[in-house]
Amino acid sequence: MTEKIRLKGITWGHSRGFVPMVATAQRYEELHPEVEIVWTKRTLQEFADKSVTDLAKEYDLLVIDHPWTGHAAAKGMLAPFDDYLSTEFLAGQQANSVGKSYESYNFLGKQWALATDAATPVAASRPDILRSLGVPLPRTFEEVLALAKAGRVGFSLLPIDSLMHFYGLCCSLGEEPCQNDEKVISEAIGVQVLKLFKSLADELDAGFYEKNPFKVFEEMTQRDEIAYCPFAYGYSNYARTGYARKVLHFHDLVSLNGTPMISTLGGAGLAVSSQSKHIAVGMDYAQFVASPEIQATLYVENGGQPGHLGAWENEQVNAYTDDYFKNTLPTLERAYLRPRYDGHLYFQDHAGDIVVDYLRQGGDEVAVLEKMNKMYRESLVDKEDNG
Repeated sequence: MTEKIRLKGITWGHSRGFVPMVATAQRYEELHPEVEIVWTKRTLQEFADKSVTDLAKEYDLLVIDHPWTGHAAAKGMLAPFDDYLSTEFLAGQQANSVGKSYESYNFLGKQWALATDAATPVAASRPDILRSLGVPLPRTFEEVLALAKAGRVGFSLLPIDSLMHFYGLCCSLGEEPCQNDEKVISEAIGVQVLKLFKSLADELDAGFYEKNPFKVFEEMTQRDEIAYCPFAYGYSNYARTGYARKVLHFHDLVSLNGTPMISTLGGAGLAVSSQSKHIAVGMDYAQFVASPEIQATLYVENGGQPGHLGAWENEQVNAYTDDYFKNTLPTLERAYLRPRYDGHLYFQDHAGDIVVDYLRQGGDEVAVLEKMNKMYRESLVDKEDNG
């Protein structure tokens, strides 16, 4: 009896991250009896923090955050899909990208992961609470602020999420961050963003400094206080009947100064370790997971949040997610693609602490920006070498 080919995979421990990988692995094994795929999960924080370089030494398959792309390219720890999959398949993936999801894993001219999951901060509501309050769904930032003053708004104020919201607010005020090697954002826009952000954060319960996005959604579904979340990385699971105590409705972002707000692209990609003894098999499985058929059926039916546009536009998929995908697709299409050069991970890991300190304690906005600028310049040391 021939020994099976065994692949080990690592993903993050939420229904959206873990269950669809187990389901697709099970089906792939049924179609390829000679292969066994075992998925392990880690926490969301570990998912964001642990080096892809370390994980690629231990696992054949990795679900990764796109900011790791530059690091992975620099260290050569992931196998480029261009070397294994057909140009036709990759062209189809690119053409059916949800916003810049496909592009987010492309660095130095190579594709380092397939965008099997797409996400960005979107708005969420409890329509039943809004109705009981006699308040319409917020349409503007000012209406969100008014609802927050009534104690009915929540969103993640963890350092990483606060930095992503900072980026999004910069874009929403007309200037993309990190376009200049000397500063994160112009002083005029940066000061405006910090003041605006703090005006909203000041109205939130301090508990939101400890909650990641899906903990915010748990708060909204398990209790009946928070009626609206203006921006948190979307989880379509909470739009599905039976997943939580209450169903959440998801929406495009509100307007700021008359224009729809912009958020910072997230999502996850499926990558194959260059250290694997079975790269070709790993690539074939990844192609299976990212295929339009699986993305719109097995993947999404098992709690996944697909990265293929066909699934987002699929009527059946939208029918059992209360139009989650249809309603939030415009937000994804506008989303800002943050820097992915190797050194930016250092900035991303630490700059959020500066933003949170300001939100909690206040202070001089110009001094806050200068702290961020100093850290940003330090992060650029790897940029010249790595794209």
